[in-house]
Amino acid sequence: MIVKELFANLAILVALIFGYTQLTNATPLQKFSSFKRKIFLGVIGGLLSNILMQYSMMFGSTIIDFRQIPIILLAYYGGTVPAVVALLFVITGRFLIGVNFSSFLALIYIVSITFLAIYLSSTKLKNRVKEFSILTCSNILFSVVVAIAIDNRSILIGLIPAYWLITYFAGGFSFYIVEYLRNYQTMVNRYKMESVSDGLTGLHNVRKFDEVFNKLITNVNHNEEMLSLLYIDIDHFKKINDTYGHKEGDMVLKQLGMVLKTTARSFDFVSRNGGEEFTVILLDCPLKRAIEMGEKIRKAVEEHPFTLTDDEEIRITISVGIACYNETTLEPSHLIEEADKALYQAKRTGRNRVCVAG
Repeated sequence: MIVKELFANLAILVALIFGYTQLTNATPLQKFSSFKRKIFLGVIGGLLSNILMQYSMMFGSTIIDFRQIPIILLAYYGGTVPAVVALLFVITGRFLIGVNFSSFLALIYIVSITFLAIYLSSTKLKNRVKEFSILTCSNILFSVVVAIAIDNRSILIGLIPAYWLITYFAGGFSFYIVEYLRNYQTMVNRYKMESVSDGLTGLHNVRKFDEVFNKLITNVNHNEEMLSLLYIDIDHFKKINDTYGHKEGDMVLKQLGMVLKTTARSFDFVSRNGGEEFTVILLDCPLKRAIEMGEKIRKAVEEHPFTLTDDEEIRITISVGIACYNETTLEPSHLIEEADKALYQAKRTGRNRVCVAG
């Protein structure tokens, strides 16, 4: 009967943990998570523990369940703040069930295991050793508390070994579920990021550029806004690859991406469209401002020292083509073509310059 009740509580625990991880999978709890998020997830964890208390085993006034597991997980992954928040919810929930000698023993137990879990999680032990140590401390504390709370030796003989065994299983399985789902979500987030960002520079890739550009040209038609496009190409980039190698060429591309990102306005859309070609979509930007921005970027690149792997510094230049909806073209879908033509003009007339379509 004891084993059956404990496994029922375990089943509820697993279901709750799975639901919890689905709720938080976009941004899993970390020790460097924001204070606000730690508070929120601590509240959720505390509610989960209280649900487990509603499906506990009763031995007189003593309640047996796995309420400590959510707190242990919060301490392990999030540190002190979420664990203490959940602890306060558990203490409150237990005293709402009843105020008696057993509830004060439960208070001592849950406070002790919470701070032991916080301490052990912060040590430099291997992860599996930490997990096993926390669960072992939990079992030892439980055994002491339940031996004080329950006088019936025959119940204790069956309860304590069963609880130890199932707690190890419940705790280990809970860690496994959480870790598996966290790793899965990390992989999904990485794939999502890679599908819209350039792996080398971290800028948006051409797929994301096409998606955003198509949305913007639809919006500017409706809202009668101005939209400018800078088309950027590195001058003599093939010579850089031939002279220094493709690895060094990649370093130049990566650093150029950083220069473009820091020089453009925070709300502009910077992309690497392939090879040494980059674009900057300037939102609600007239032609005069676009020319100023093109010159600002060109000058920033010209003055920036690009560092190679051997710490050698080289200088590069870029050519920039500009097109602006409502000034160089009346059809927003022609912006790319017009900017590309302007870029060709900049290349043909000497490079390291900004040319405007028209």
